[in-house]
Amino acid sequence: MKNRLAELRKTRGLKQEELADQLAVSRQTIGSLENGRYNPSIQLAFKIARYFSLPVEDVFIYEEEANDD
Repeated sequence: MKNRLAELRKTRGLKQEELADQLAVSRQTIGSLENGRYNPSIQLAFKIARYFSLPVEDVFIYEEEANDD
């Protein structure tokens, strides 16, 4: 799943650590989310979306996997 977290964070002038503090997660979690190495829980996804006052679909982009049929 792709996301716009880095873009949104940078637009607000926030460091990863500052955003992590606001969301009560680690800086490593923010870094992993931004690099696509970690998919958030549904609760964290909504928390992030609410923080940026956006629908969750505007932060996280779901891409279905292609079938090899």
